[in-house]
Amino acid sequence: MKVVVSEASGRVARSRALTDDVGSLRYVNGKREQALVRLGLRRVRDVLLHLPSRYLDFSCVTKIAFADVGSDVTVVGTVDKVTLKRPRPRMQIVEVYVVDDTGVLVATFFRQPWIADQLHAGDVVALSGKITFGYGFKQMKAPFHEVLGEGDASGSFARVLPVHPVGEGVSASWMRRIVSAAVADASDVCDPVPAAFVARHGLMSLGQALREVHFPQSVASAETARRRLAYDELLTLQLTLLTRQDLELEGVAPFVHTIDGPYGRRLVKALPFSLTDEQRVAADEILADMAAPRVMNRLLLGDVGTGKTAVALVAIGAVADSQSQAVVMAPTSVLARQYAEKLGPILDEAWISWALVTGATPAAERSAIAEAVAAGELTCMFGTTALLSDDMAFARLSLVVIDEQHRFGVNQRLALRKKGRGADLLTMSATPIPRTLALSVYGDIACSRIRHRPRPGAGVTTKVIPPENIDIAYGAIRDAVAAGHQAYVICPLVDDKDDGKELDDVPERSQAGAKQLHAATSTLESLRRGPLRSLRLDLLTGRMSPADKDEVMARFRDGAIDVLVSTTVVEVGVDVPNACAMLVFDADRFGLATLHQLRGRVGRGDNAGTVYLCCAAKRNTPARERLGALEATSDGFELAELDLRLRREGEVLGYRQHGGVTLRVCDLASDGDLVEAAHVDARAICDVDPGLVHPLYAPLARECRDRFGAYFEEVGQA
Repeated sequence: MKVVVSEASGRVARSRALTDDVGSLRYVNGKREQALVRLGLRRVRDVLLHLPSRYLDFSCVTKIAFADVGSDVTVVGTVDKVTLKRPRPRMQIVEVYVVDDTGVLVATFFRQPWIADQLHAGDVVALSGKITFGYGFKQMKAPFHEVLGEGDASGSFARVLPVHPVGEGVSASWMRRIVSAAVADASDVCDPVPAAFVARHGLMSLGQALREVHFPQSVASAETARRRLAYDELLTLQLTLLTRQDLELEGVAPFVHTIDGPYGRRLVKALPFSLTDEQRVAADEILADMAAPRVMNRLLLGDVGTGKTAVALVAIGAVADSQSQAVVMAPTSVLARQYAEKLGPILDEAWISWALVTGATPAAERSAIAEAVAAGELTCMFGTTALLSDDMAFARLSLVVIDEQHRFGVNQRLALRKKGRGADLLTMSATPIPRTLALSVYGDIACSRIRHRPRPGAGVTTKVIPPENIDIAYGAIRDAVAAGHQAYVICPLVDDKDDGKELDDVPERSQAGAKQLHAATSTLESLRRGPLRSLRLDLLTGRMSPADKDEVMARFRDGAIDVLVSTTVVEVGVDVPNACAMLVFDADRFGLATLHQLRGRVGRGDNAGTVYLCCAAKRNTPARERLGALEATSDGFELAELDLRLRREGEVLGYRQHGGVTLRVCDLASDGDLVEAAHVDARAICDVDPGLVHPLYAPLARECRDRFGAYFEEVGQA
């Protein structure tokens, strides 16, 4: 009897092969496999999702004579001459003269001498880049180039060519060949997304999307294909977040708080101000979650100075009324101590006991605090990651508050929550997060937002200045100190030995990127000897011991230091109302969110603040345009939207340093509708099948594990 094997069985096999090592693909040998792994392409799936960074539309070729200076175009012509020049040692320039039937174009390549061996007279090439003019010829500097077949110069070459990101060991042409083989052999797979969802949103089939995104018929079809893949990525991430939350809370009995008791009322009365309407709404949302028979998982978003800590205090009042304990973990000892100094007296007035633990806490004091916590004698604990140590065991922990949660790893958050099974979680962030980003990366967390400051303060003026005008900033700092105020000077590096690689959180380097960046240690010495020599200066960096950092900040708050030279360690939470001037060196090397946080350190009191952003980048460059946005607006949420358009979402949230996932396909700045759709769809699926065990949704469960399995591993290890 003849056995008929259905086409679906082949698709199942190909679907399972998506997790095979990249070495199983055609054209991938030992060295190429290593090169692909260095690019993060370890599996067949990774190659299929390694999307082109851009497309060259060779169906729209411009003749050289009609290529306008200043425009980005693609030209196709024949190589007439190739010359290699060495104008000075260690500088090689390759000039390639390309002709078509209308004119001559000179393509110039810098520090790429091998191109002189790759291109020869008579080769037909396609060049894509910006047209300039010099020495009597139209030119392209460092264009993308592709060697074509002989017949293509006549115009028969008309297609969209993908340009995939590459690295050492694999060229653009080899990457295209490898991706082509992967698409041919592995793109016809089972679609894990139910057909009803695909049809509802008018999306391409998965197989068609994989083919079109890599080798499209047109640029428009490539974008349509990318949106299908972006939806899949967002849907599986949302499902992963929701199922991860279920896994974290599996078998955990929620803690139901008392939200209208005497401690809470006394605490609100002890506040030195009345809550604003926005703060009251946020507090009511948090209290409602704490009183509900489910574990709270809420994110409190608020720009600099919007009073998030006051809202957190209301939650701590409910903890006291429930005869349980709360812990507040901050990313730095400076911020943790500041919390204790500002909130401690309010808690004292409400008769709520508290203590502070950081890395600088003496051993004897720490031991006594640990005993009191274990015995349930302390209601509220402030601290840093020192709270995660084994000696800090809580008698009845019911609320975990984490400030600037993106500065902590997933494991750290889970380790703290495990000290109180069923404890509610309140995370806070002063980094404004766009709604699309909050929905996608924080899809399992309810969000409360505070947009306006209860006390606006005198405000901040931001000015971008070139290095040659630095004396303006120095003069402003001297004037501020003469008036009895204080100032900050911010540097990107701690010392001159640092290379600044960790600062590459911006979309491009400025033209000054090759110059040595300012280091706090050497800048302090040069200022002491030079323009600020008459002032009292001191240093604060993240490499100092917790005790030294606390001592410096105490002296700065007390007015014993006029100018604090620092790194971005002062970015979060530092509150010295008397500081009203700031100078940021190499400002183009910081992201918008970081700069917005930094300028929030001045103008917090009754005196207006001025921030000088020193940047060597020229006008009309992306770096200057980005800094210009800071001059134009002080709205953190508006800046957050711009920051998201400039950088990947993981970089905005700090995932580069602290683990997590950066979306590979989705562009949150333009895919807002897909984010909303995926969020709604994931919620609907989890409502009917929270375990993703139904045959209709089981393929999605496998897809979630294949794409974001690290999340599950982190939960299991914590």
